[in-house]
Amino acid sequence: MSLDLILGNILNPPILFFFLGMLAVFLKSDLVIPQPLPKLFSLYLLIAIGLHGGYELSKSGLDFYVLKALLIAMGMALLVPVYSYFILRMKLDTYNSVALAATYGSISAVTFITGITYLHTMNVEYGGYMVAAMTLMESPAIVIGLVFVAIFAKKGENEALSEEDSKTNWGEILREAFLNPSVFLLMGALLIGILSGEKGWHDMEPLFGYLFKGMLAFFLLDMGLVAAKRIYELKKLGMFLIIFAIIMPIVNACVGMSFAYFFDLSKGDAFLIALLSGSASYIAVPAAMRLSVPQANPGIYLPLSLAITFPFNISLGIPLYYYIISTIWG
Repeated sequence: MSLDLILGNILNPPILFFFLGMLAVFLKSDLVIPQPLPKLFSLYLLIAIGLHGGYELSKSGLDFYVLKALLIAMGMALLVPVYSYFILRMKLDTYNSVALAATYGSISAVTFITGITYLHTMNVEYGGYMVAAMTLMESPAIVIGLVFVAIFAKKGENEALSEEDSKTNWGEILREAFLNPSVFLLMGALLIGILSGEKGWHDMEPLFGYLFKGMLAFFLLDMGLVAAKRIYELKKLGMFLIIFAIIMPIVNACVGMSFAYFFDLSKGDAFLIALLSGSASYIAVPAAMRLSVPQANPGIYLPLSLAITFPFNISLGIPLYYYIISTIWG
């Protein structure tokens, strides 16, 4: 991958606004995003991602091969946050472990777009339904995270209670997981995108398509302000999280490749499955965590995904994953 392609993605304006927010804090600027605008930005991004994914899924249709690819994508979205959580609990509390595991269980849309561009340069074909796979991988990690919060946070808080009082209320857990505002809105928007199809997306595109990057810039500017104010906590945690943010994407990508090879996906689709599995969210999950798990520190999960994993993936991860897949697929 050329240096121009690397710089073209790192210098994406919304991403630069994140660093602008951090710089404002470091330079002690009075810049603030007044409430409740940050919540509005979060809701907007969830709707936009869901609508576009539903439209792409309605356009591609479903056959056995497409269903196979979508199931692998969803399987990775369910698997990654589970084992990531238990690794992270060695160093972090429940809330931050959940937020970080959900972040790495979800995906980065910009990394996905970079990967598609790379496939174009290599003249490798891929399926358009992979955009739907990307959208379907957004919310399972959020659901898993909320279930883990309900189970493990409650367990820790109720150690002194009787066995009967401390039993897990699975009905409440499932209700919170699937009717939580973030998950409910994302999946509802996905369903609306499927039902309304091309006409519905074209009607909504002026708001949820053309303005997406502008709203993303506002969102990341606010997240940069929030993250910079608490980024000092990364120093307290030492090298464990830095290593996690580099090694975990490689592990996740290799697991995704293995499933893609076993189920006989094409080279291009396998590459995108691996890239999605190895990426980390800095849009949907941070938006959901801000709404659903406010106890988690954005100064941990957002800098790791955006400042470490994202640059690693678009500079070294993409050619690494492609090299491994080319070697295996031929």
